Amino acid sequence: MTPTAQATEELLSCTDIHKSFGGVPVLKGVTLNLEPGTVTALAGENGAGKSTLMKIISGQYTADHGTVSVKGAQLTPGNTREAVRHGVAIVPQELASIEDMTVYENLFVGRELTVGPFLNRRAMIHEATETLAVFDVSISPTARMGSLPVGLRQIVEIVKAARTGAQVVMLDEPTSAISEREVEGLYKIVRRLREHGVAMVYTTHKMAEIRAIADRVVVLRDGGLILDKSIADVSDDDIVTAMIGRELDTLFPPRPEPGSDAVLQVRDLQVEGASAPVTFDVRAGEIVGLAGLVGAGRTELLEAIFGARRTTAGQIVVDGRHVKRNQPAAAITAGMAMVPEDRKLSGVVLSMSVLDNGSLPRLASFSIAGWLRGKSRTKAVSDVMSSVRLRSRGLGQEVGTLSGGNQQKVVLARWLTGEVNVLLLDEPTRGVDVGARSEIYRIITEFAAQGMAVLMASSDMPEIVGLSHRAFVMRGGALVGELDRDALDHPEVQESVFRLATALDARTDQPTDQEQAS
Repeated sequence: MTPTAQATEELLSCTDIHKSFGGVPVLKGVTLNLEPGTVTALAGENGAGKSTLMKIISGQYTADHGTVSVKGAQLTPGNTREAVRHGVAIVPQELASIEDMTVYENLFVGRELTVGPFLNRRAMIHEATETLAVFDVSISPTARMGSLPVGLRQIVEIVKAARTGAQVVMLDEPTSAISEREVEGLYKIVRRLREHGVAMVYTTHKMAEIRAIADRVVVLRDGGLILDKSIADVSDDDIVTAMIGRELDTLFPPRPEPGSDAVLQVRDLQVEGASAPVTFDVRAGEIVGLAGLVGAGRTELLEAIFGARRTTAGQIVVDGRHVKRNQPAAAITAGMAMVPEDRKLSGVVLSMSVLDNGSLPRLASFSIAGWLRGKSRTKAVSDVMSSVRLRSRGLGQEVGTLSGGNQQKVVLARWLTGEVNVLLLDEPTRGVDVGARSEIYRIITEFAAQGMAVLMASSDMPEIVGLSHRAFVMRGGALVGELDRDALDHPEVQESVFRLATALDARTDQPTDQEQAS
């Protein structure tokens, strides 16, 4: 193939891209070419340079050296408008939606439909409804974005990028907060764009997604391009080894043997807006998973148990002691810890240090008459961060400069400065790479081995299956099914969960008497 012919087949070309921040190299001479109608999975640990490369392509960052071209036309570095004009679209991991605007307003922002000088809201609502229907989810186009859960806001952002007619679409961990049903809707859009000749870059930490959607996989490690192969020519072990520089023997550690005593007891707890009250127990050392679709009520249940979401009836008991509902302070006093779904919004203060974040939940215990006890605070936070093997430059480092996995370690570890009996986890490895994910799984199982009762909501079925002793399936805020360890080990466990989560379990495949007679 001649160089000219090769150039005509390349839709996007990145050549010898270098980028440093504060003298620290993040990208070290990365060259990447994308052909029309292909999906390239961009893999690598947090901090490997994936997001930086995508931001350089989209014009958000300026490379220190190297060029980006679309169809042979070299883009001006750091010019987002020019990138958009050349058909480059990016859906960032951190959502860019305008929460005070409606769904349809977000979809059409900057591209509003008008009739004369007036907005044609009816046409925009109609078109938004048709576009959203492709994802097979029910999202009202007139709903306020801020009222939607993270997963549904993510879907709206993906739809917004997909409908602009972009030639190059970059999706930065698009499924990090959405469930299996929404993932299938996303795959439909990706395949449709591929059929129309769009070149896509798709970052993910999930091997199943790479296999399901990618034609090719590119791995970055420490800012360098380590692997670039057709998906058919590479194994999962090859990808993981390229990502972390070593073989990963087992992703999920052995589960500890749970005790017989119930540490967390929930009785007839009615969460505001849920279809029915919930009742269940979690034993000492037991990890119980919460599965279901986005909007099933998993996050709401965890928040209700922690007192951060209103409940109207029921009882919560920890270690035999009744906990006052709707009072997070009472939950913390009883030994509950909560790790929220969106760590950057609700879990940590990115501009604060590891030390300050590590002492936030129990600040009162580190102060006397309003004055912080510096030595005891520093020692307590240092000890717990060491226990989770936090990788940082020290307690003074800003949390926002840590990798996603290490940010999550801060959120987990900071509770350990006091007694924890019940650990509530909401999507504990969202946006975390495979190497750090393995470490977080180890931390969770170690917590359980110490006698904590762990209740974990996750949209990642392998995570539910790999970590949980038992799992509940939720729908409409209610528990609609329970899976013991044998059921979780069954090859068709994902189908069982989906049927329960979508009410398909209530249907019967057996013909009625009338049908048999006919």
